[in-house]
Amino acid sequence: MSLASQLSRRSFLMAATSATAAAALPSAAENVSAADGLKLVAAPGRWPIVGKPHPNTDVWCYDGRVPGPEIRVRRGKPVRIIVENKLEQDTTVHWHGIRLPFAMDGVPGLTQPPIKPGESFVYAFTPPDAGTFWYHPHANSLQQLGRGMAGALIVEEPEAVPVDRDLVWFLSDWRLTANAQIASGFGNRMEAAMSGRVGNTVTVNGAVSEQVSVRAGERIRLRLINGALARIFALQFEGHRPVIVAIDGQPCDPHEPERGRVLLGPAMRVDLLLDMQGEPGQRYRVVDNFYRGLSYWLTQLAYEDKAPVRAHPLERSLALPNNPLPEPDLATAERHVLILQGGMMSGMGMGGMGMGMSNDRAAWAINGHAMTGDGHAGMPPLVTLQRGRSYLFTMRNDTAWWHPMHLHGHSFRVLTRNGSTVPHRQWADTVLVPPHEARTVHRLCCHQEQRAAQGLCARMTRGEIRDGCGSVWLGFDLSAAVVVVFAHERETLEFARLARDGRSLVQPLYWRHERGVLSRLP
Repeated sequence: MSLASQLSRRSFLMAATSATAAAALPSAAENVSAADGLKLVAAPGRWPIVGKPHPNTDVWCYDGRVPGPEIRVRRGKPVRIIVENKLEQDTTVHWHGIRLPFAMDGVPGLTQPPIKPGESFVYAFTPPDAGTFWYHPHANSLQQLGRGMAGALIVEEPEAVPVDRDLVWFLSDWRLTANAQIASGFGNRMEAAMSGRVGNTVTVNGAVSEQVSVRAGERIRLRLINGALARIFALQFEGHRPVIVAIDGQPCDPHEPERGRVLLGPAMRVDLLLDMQGEPGQRYRVVDNFYRGLSYWLTQLAYEDKAPVRAHPLERSLALPNNPLPEPDLATAERHVLILQGGMMSGMGMGGMGMGMSNDRAAWAINGHAMTGDGHAGMPPLVTLQRGRSYLFTMRNDTAWWHPMHLHGHSFRVLTRNGSTVPHRQWADTVLVPPHEARTVHRLCCHQEQRAAQGLCARMTRGEIRDGCGSVWLGFDLSAAVVVVFAHERETLEFARLARDGRSLVQPLYWRHERGVLSRLP
C-alpha cells in the first residue's frame, strides 16, 4: 500500500486542526543553563495541549510548562540542579542516558531517598558525553510521566556542530477525555499485560502540531525524543532523506534509516541531519506509520517562500565527534542470557509463570524473576557485575510485545540481531526488542515504566559501589505492539467525537473514522 493511500484512510488521526491552532510548531521550552545552578519545581499546572477552543489540560509538570525546561549544558562541565517537590506525593528525577554517579541516578529507595512533598534534592554530576538526553520522574513513574513531567537535557559538544539550526522535538502521547483532561485509570492491569497505556493525542513539544517553518537550503540538526509512556513511533519525512548521526546521544556512523523510517521506542532518542532540499512555498508531511493501517501525519515541514539559503547541500562531514566510551573486550567478556517473559498472548501464558491479574501478582518477568513498583534497596540482584569487566547479554524476547530495554547510568554497544551483525557502530542506552527476537549487547542493564510496575524489572549490582554507578535497573520503558483500549471506553468515545474538530487527536483501535462518521470496529 502506498504512503498516500495509507494516509487517505484517516482511521487514526483527523484532518486539519482549527484555524486558531494552525500556527508554527511550538518550540521546546526555553533553553536554560545548569552550569551555574538551576532549580526545577515539580508541581501541578495547566497547559494548552490541544489548543483553542478546548480548555487547558490539568497536568503535573516542571516549572509550569510541558515539556519542562530544555536544559543545555556542556560536555565535561559540572551540573548542579535543585529539584523542589510541590506535588502531594513523593518524586525523584532520573537523568535518562547520562553516565553519572550511582547516588545521582534518581531511583527512590535504591539510589536516593524519595523527595517528599515540600522537600528538595540537589543533583550534581559532570556529563562525560555530548548528546541528546532527557529527564523524568522515577517515583510513581507511570502517572507522573503520563501527566507531563519530563523535559529535554542536551549536552553540547565542546565545539559547535556546523548546522544552521539545532531543534528538539519532544514527542508525547496523551489519553485525554472529551474536555481535554487526562483520563484516569493509570495502572490498569489489563493494559500493563499488553500494550501499556497508549494515548489518543500525540504532541510535539507539548502541543498538537500543525507545521514547522523551514527554509530551502538550510541544514538542521533535529533531536527526536520519545517521551511517551507506550507509543512507538516510525517517522517518515516525505520528500527528504534524513541521516541518522546519533542514537541515544551516542554518535554512530552516519546512515539513512532502514526503509526511510526513523524508529523510536519509548525513551529512545535519535539525532538527524536534515538538508532541506524541498521547494520554497511547499509543505512536506512527517508521517508516523509504525502501527499497521493507522498512519497519520505528525506535523508538516512548511517551506518559507524565499530563495534557498544555499544552492547545494553542505559538503562538510556528517559525522559527529565521538564520546569517550570504552570499547568492549569481547574475547574475555562474560556472557549472560536474559529472557523476557509474560504478558498476554505470549504463548506460555501468564499462568505458566504463576502470574495472574490479581493485585499481588506480576504480569512480566526476566529469567523467571519479577519485581513490581519503583524498586527498593532490599531486592535481590539478578546479576552481579565486576567493575571494569566486559559483559555480553543476549536478550531473548519470548513475549508477544515490543520491549524497549534501558540501561541506567551506562551505555552499551548493540552487536547482533537474531545472529546478524548490527551495522553503523551503534551505542545506545535503550534498545527496542521486537516480539520473539534475540539481540546481543555489551553491558546491559535497564529501565521501566508501567510494565516494570508489573514485574519486568530487575537489579544488577556491581561488586564495589564507590563513585560510579554501582547498581542499575533491568527493565524497560513501555512499548506497544498494537493499540488496544480496554478501559475508559466512554471517555475515549467522548474524546473521539471531539476529535472530529482536530487533526492530531488519535482514534483508538476500536473505532474507525470515515468521512466524518465514527463507527465501532467489528
